[in-house]
Amino acid sequence: MQRVVITGIGIYSCIGKNIAEVTESLRQGKSGIIFDQQRKDLGFRSALTGFVETPDLKDFLHRRDRLGMHQPAMYAFMSTREALAMAMLDADYMDKNETGIIFGNDSTAGSVVETIDKARKKKDNTLIGSGDIFQNMNCTVNMNLATIYKLKGINFTLSAACASGSHAIGMGYLLIRQGLQERVICGGAQEINPPAMTSFDGLGTFSSRENEPEKASRPFDKSRDGLIPSGGAATVILESLESAQRRGANILAEVTGYGFSSNGDHISNPDFNGQERSLNMAMKLAGINASNIDYVNAHATSTPAGDGIEAKVISHVLGNNVPVSSTKSMTGHECWMAGASEVVYSMLMMQNDFVAPNINFEEPDDDTKTINIITTAKEHRINCFLSNSFGFGGTNSALIVQRFRN
Repeated sequence: MQRVVITGIGIYSCIGKNIAEVTESLRQGKSGIIFDQQRKDLGFRSALTGFVETPDLKDFLHRRDRLGMHQPAMYAFMSTREALAMAMLDADYMDKNETGIIFGNDSTAGSVVETIDKARKKKDNTLIGSGDIFQNMNCTVNMNLATIYKLKGINFTLSAACASGSHAIGMGYLLIRQGLQERVICGGAQEINPPAMTSFDGLGTFSSRENEPEKASRPFDKSRDGLIPSGGAATVILESLESAQRRGANILAEVTGYGFSSNGDHISNPDFNGQERSLNMAMKLAGINASNIDYVNAHATSTPAGDGIEAKVISHVLGNNVPVSSTKSMTGHECWMAGASEVVYSMLMMQNDFVAPNINFEEPDDDTKTINIITTAKEHRINCFLSNSFGFGGTNSALIVQRFRN
């Protein structure tokens, strides 16, 4: 079995457009949540969202390369560009050395709506450009990045609701561990336009604290009343230890465990047993026990049921002392990218010896009082962290990352 290491990370989110900005936001407990008047004008019950600036790619890509890119692919290009630079990888190297890509993505609603609007306006489908096709497909991130960076390895999009980004890293880890790939670009991308969130808003899943956007995302807090949608993209470069050492790459950390499960029950309700199985599987694969985990980046989205179940699972599997925080308190729920972005956030904490706060946590309930929730940034050495991701349909993913040791 090959050891699997991380040689590059990149992030483009509502709390920063690069590693430096995001690290500072995590330390400060800075929220990226805003009130979006456009959503209110469209009839949204909740106009809260994470604000993610649409990048201008003209300085980086030719027009022909930009035609097939909508929000998810644009965000993913920015995070991947940063991660590849950190990993010392360029298109020429990847053209000659097999590199794969697995990205988590579960919607392209914004581009689909725009295409339909064009068709209705023009009343002639032949006037719709080919770029719309590549923007509308769920594999839009992989299609664009694999072409731009001349990737020759595994190439598929992973669709698993809010665990998509985490499973993408997990699958890349398994492929490298088995010796089937030397390196895989993994990550998650999430569009943040109103069409992508209309149905979620209609279900009443979003917080209604519109008068205090920065305090609306309240994971584990007794007064939590729903999640806040957000997005962007995060990229993690996975590589076999042998390949990384051969290239002289800087090794940031090692992925040692991946646990997965399906609840096999209700389509949207969380499940204690399913989550517990994924955590235990990750620890077993990593060859560690609960006492080895120094930090948990919780999935906790700020929903009444979800946070309570996860708190019970963490307490049952890991005990009451391990530091826990949900970075979604600052970012909102980044949906398809969350599993990847939260690995990046946790990596930044590991590299800089601190735990980012679970902001807006003021009072626990009976479930959340059983775990050690960190409410202010805390200096803390992290040698091993666990990142939880759970999604609709009962899909669960848990990743364990450790400091690299030869």
